[in-house]
Amino acid sequence: MGRVAVAVIVSLWVIPISLMVNHIVPEPYMDEIFHIPQAQKYCRGNFKSWDPLITTPPGLYCLSLAHVASLFPGMWCAKAVSSFSKLCSTPTLRSINGVLAVICSVLVYEILAYFRPALDKRNTTLRAIVTSLYPLHWFFTFLYYTDVASLTLVLAMYLACLKRHYQSSALLGALAILVRQTNVIWMLFVACCGAINLTLPPNHKVNVQLDDHDAPVRKNDWLPEKKSMPVGPNLRKRKMDSTSISVNHSIPKMNDLSLRHTSGLLDEIKVILLRMWNLKLEVLVSFGPFFVVFVAFVMFVFWNGSIVLGAKEAHAVSLHFAQIMYFGLVSALAMAPFYFTYNQVAVLCQSLWKNRPLSFFQVIVLLISGFLSVHLFSIAHPYLLADNRHYTFYIWRRVIKSHWLMKYLLLPLYAYSWLCIFDSLGKVQKKIWVLLFFLASAGVLIPAPLIEFRYYTIPFYFLVLHSPIDDNRSWDPEVYMVETSIGNAAENRWALVQATT
Repeated sequence: MGRVAVAVIVSLWVIPISLMVNHIVPEPYMDEIFHIPQAQKYCRGNFKSWDPLITTPPGLYCLSLAHVASLFPGMWCAKAVSSFSKLCSTPTLRSINGVLAVICSVLVYEILAYFRPALDKRNTTLRAIVTSLYPLHWFFTFLYYTDVASLTLVLAMYLACLKRHYQSSALLGALAILVRQTNVIWMLFVACCGAINLTLPPNHKVNVQLDDHDAPVRKNDWLPEKKSMPVGPNLRKRKMDSTSISVNHSIPKMNDLSLRHTSGLLDEIKVILLRMWNLKLEVLVSFGPFFVVFVAFVMFVFWNGSIVLGAKEAHAVSLHFAQIMYFGLVSALAMAPFYFTYNQVAVLCQSLWKNRPLSFFQVIVLLISGFLSVHLFSIAHPYLLADNRHYTFYIWRRVIKSHWLMKYLLLPLYAYSWLCIFDSLGKVQKKIWVLLFFLASAGVLIPAPLIEFRYYTIPFYFLVLHSPIDDNRSWDPEVYMVETSIGNAAENRWALVQATT
C-alpha cells in the first residue's frame, strides 16, 4: 500500500467512468462549450483568438497541449489520427483531468503522510482514496473544467512548500494562477504557512524512547542526520505501552498541549515576526519568488482592468459575505459523521461552557456577523436564477427562497458549522494558521457573486487534510501531539537551530 496503490485504485474508476461519460455525453456539456473550442484553437496554432466569454487564464489549454503532444506520437504511428489538431477531440481533452485526478490523489497521500507519519501506509492509502472521492472533485474529473487542474497545482505547491522547496512552490503557484486567477490567494496562504513553519519553533521538545524492535530513535537525539525519523507502527495505537514510549515531563497536560493552547494569537504573531527579522536574509531568499509572482499578478490586474479576462460585467467583484456562510455549512455537511453527532455537540458545548464568557461573546459575534451577511450581502446572481442545470438553482429556489424567514433560520447551522471547523482545526493547528485559513477562504469566496459549490473544493481539501480525523478511535490530543512531534522532529529541530543561531 502507498502512493502507487492510490494511483492504481483511482485509475480503476477514472478510466471506465471516463469512457462511459464520453459515450453518453460525446458533445461539450455546460461550460465545456467555451473551454473545448478554445483549446482546439490552440491545437490548431491559433493563439491570438480568444472567446470573450471565458473568464479564466489559458493555463488549462497549455497543459492540454502538453498532454495531447505526449499522446500524438503513439496515436500517429498507430494511424489513429492524421494530424495534431484532430487529436484534440472532446474525449482527449477531457482525459487531461483524469490524469490530473490521479496525480492529485497521490499528492493527497503525500500530504497526509507528511502530517501523520505515524499512520501506517494502509490507513493513509485508504484516507487518500476516500478524500479523492469528494463528490465535486470527482464529478469534474470527467469534464473539461479548470477545477481539477487548479486543485492539483495548489496541492503540489503546498507540498513543495512543506518540504521547503520554495522556488519550486512559487513556480507551481504561478502555474496555478495561470489556470485560475483566484489561486493567487492560495499562493499567499501557502507562502504564509511556509513562513510559519520556517520561523516558529516546535511547540514542545518531545523525547521518545522506543523498544529496539520498533525504531532506532535515540533519546535526546536533537540533530538527526536525515530529515525523517523511522517510527514503529505501534506508535499509532491508542493504548500505548508505558515501556515502549516515554515522553519528557516537559510536555504539558491535556489542557496545555501546545503553543496554540498556552498563548494567544498576538503571541504567535510576535514570535513569528521576531524570528522572521532574525532570519530576514533567509526569508527574503526563500519567499522572494512568491513576492515576484504576486507583483506580476497585480501588474496584470492593473493592465487588464479586472481580475477576470472575459465577461467582466457578469463576474464583477462583489461583497458576497453570505458565501462564506454557505461554505461552512456545505463543508460541515460533507463531514457530517464527524460534526453532526451527539458527541461532537456535547464536546463543543462543554468547550464553550468551559471558556465562558469569552466563548459566549464569540458566538454572539458569529451570529450577528452571519445575520448581517445573509440580510445585507446575500446575492442572487442572474446565472443562478437562469440555469437549472446546477444544484444551486434548486437549493436557492426550494430551500433558501422557500420562505423569507428561511435564510435566517439557517443561521444557527451556519454558526454551528464554523464553530465545529474552528474547534477541529484549533486542536491541531496554531491560532494564526486557523486565522489564515479563514482569511484565505473568505478572500476567494466573498468576491464571487455566483454561488458555485465547486469554488469550495480547494478550501475544503485544506480543511480535510488538517482536521484531526482518526479512524476507529476518538481523537486523542496527547497521542496526536506525540505522533506529530516525532514525525516532524527533524525538520522542526533544524528550524529551531536556524532560528536561534
